[in-house]
Amino acid sequence: MIKLIDTTVILIFGYTNRLNNYNMKNNFIFILLIILASCSINQQKISAEDAVLIDRLPGSSPYICNDQKGNVLICWAREVNDSSSLFCYARSTDGKNFSAPAFVPASTNLHPHAENLPKMIVKPSGEMIALWGAANPNPKNKYSGLVFYSQSFDEGKTWSAAKSLTTDSASYDQRYYDVALLPDGEAAIIWLDNRKQTNKEGSALYFAKTKGRNGFAEEQLITESCCQCCRTDLFIDQHGSIHALYRGIINDSIRDMMHTVSTDAGKSFTIPSRISNDNWVLKGCPHTGPSMTANENGLHFAWFTGAGKKGCFYTQSKDNGKSFAIADSVSSAGSHPQMATLYNGDLLIAWDETVIENKQPVKRIALQKRNREGKAQEKQLLLNGGIDASYPVISTIGKQQAVIAFTGKQGDKKFIYTQLLK
Repeated sequence: MIKLIDTTVILIFGYTNRLNNYNMKNNFIFILLIILASCSINQQKISAEDAVLIDRLPGSSPYICNDQKGNVLICWAREVNDSSSLFCYARSTDGKNFSAPAFVPASTNLHPHAENLPKMIVKPSGEMIALWGAANPNPKNKYSGLVFYSQSFDEGKTWSAAKSLTTDSASYDQRYYDVALLPDGEAAIIWLDNRKQTNKEGSALYFAKTKGRNGFAEEQLITESCCQCCRTDLFIDQHGSIHALYRGIINDSIRDMMHTVSTDAGKSFTIPSRISNDNWVLKGCPHTGPSMTANENGLHFAWFTGAGKKGCFYTQSKDNGKSFAIADSVSSAGSHPQMATLYNGDLLIAWDETVIENKQPVKRIALQKRNREGKAQEKQLLLNGGIDASYPVISTIGKQQAVIAFTGKQGDKKFIYTQLLK
């Protein structure tokens, strides 16, 4: 936009020097109108196509990733009956038309949770890894869970038996994980684990990565103490640095977002720092995790806080997490924000919020576009075809498009929907 405006101004001033019949005031107004028109033309609005139902059977907890060919993969928890679910996924080349759902046979113990999503990651080799959370209630923690995964080496035709994320019997609670591809083609994972080295409240944050076809190994403790019930975010930047984002527990009562980074392929991580000093004092579980992305101007973050001016906020760091800009409000009514970077460096933030329609509260998905510097440009509420919608996830496709997936409620049942954004 800046280049367009600068060029326009140069042309206008060159032209107005020849307009001797206009006084300076008229020239100024003429220039201003042209500049405003240029800005308006350059700022394209987000266009959302109609919501698409992915599966006719009930389901929840969608997640978006890409395969080694750049195709979009949506995965989710399909409801089999009132007490069991399966890991399902569908593939798309355009973000609009999806294949018939396929499922991972070993995932019969999947426990659906909107913050502990079933996820998939595909290595450049084509190896597909499906991960999911399973319930593991025990006397120490009735809400405990375990993470399992299954591998496919033939594009989903066959899947391995379920494997536990860790073989350490001292680990009885593994939840709220995230995965990302490393520069060497291996997959990395972070998760919250009960194996902490302190008596303070909360969980510990662990890191591991795959080793060829042998699955995840070389696990290590990154930090503690972490809020036990908010999703984490793992992000690998263009330089190969490994960023971990989570909600920390500070001074036993403050639950703010924390960032740590490894610049040595995961051998060590920096001392965590707060991305914003919200000072949210809470003795409970907010169930809303952070999100991050990056472009040429640095790192970008979105999160929810209930402190002071509550809602969804945005910040950025231009020095790899050493310092952070002042938090900027995205939506005072929003929660569960997720971010993505468009091809041109612009940013998209998606979240859910409650609105009143026909005198009834309903959930809607909202979007905000920010330019590559992080400045807010536009915000809009998606009607989602009138569907009560929550927990969006978002990913980019090609040069100008993005796709969101969300859980839509119809009556007492939940279903998986996607929408293509242009």
